[in-house]
Amino acid sequence: MIYLTGDTHGNFDRIEEFCEKSKTSKNDLMIILGDAGINFFGGRQDERCKELLDSLPLSFLCIHGNHERRPNTIISYREAEFCGGTVYVEDNYPSIYFAKDGEIYDLDGYKCMAIGGAYSIDKPIRLVRGHGWWADEQPSEEIKARVMKRLESVNFKLDAVFSHTIPRKYEPVETYLAGIDEATVDKSTEDWLDSIEDKLDYKKWYCGHYHIEKDIDKVSVLFKTYKELMK
Repeated sequence: MIYLTGDTHGNFDRIEEFCEKSKTSKNDLMIILGDAGINFFGGRQDERCKELLDSLPLSFLCIHGNHERRPNTIISYREAEFCGGTVYVEDNYPSIYFAKDGEIYDLDGYKCMAIGGAYSIDKPIRLVRGHGWWADEQPSEEIKARVMKRLESVNFKLDAVFSHTIPRKYEPVETYLAGIDEATVDKSTEDWLDSIEDKLDYKKWYCGHYHIEKDIDKVSVLFKTYKELMK
């Protein structure tokens, strides 16, 4: 089985409960749509999270969020092949994979692309308080070029997209926070995803980030619920 869920931010109690309830195995895959929370603190706290996840009867494919480090900036990660695409993996945690933006994975015959990253609206607070924030949270121009080149190679046709944020036309405005001027929020990633979605022939688009559950046309925003791929 292949499942999807939203942000976990380092708390995996509900994932443990899901494994028990669904009788999962390492042959099953859970896609976390960004902000898994296991490359956040560095050191032992992150290691404990990874040890827990790796011990569960489930394998994981994590999309890059905005509140976590990119795995290619962490020395313990190496590139590996996974379902026809490239992922990042650590030898100590062989069932936890991080998707590489722009890669296409063959999951049960479905062609699925990963496009991670987003802007942190709480960036000023994080900087003042010394909380984790990383300047490469959004896709770089190099990543965008790689994504577009890969999409061109498949004539802009996919079965599914896994992203952290959402094309701007589908942005759930009900999640806007009082006290934050939306004119100051960088929407460049959402605008870019909008331009992709306009051209893309696809069946499903899954994202996290907004901490809500919502289906809009072919787009699903997930938080604490679970969906089966392409269902």
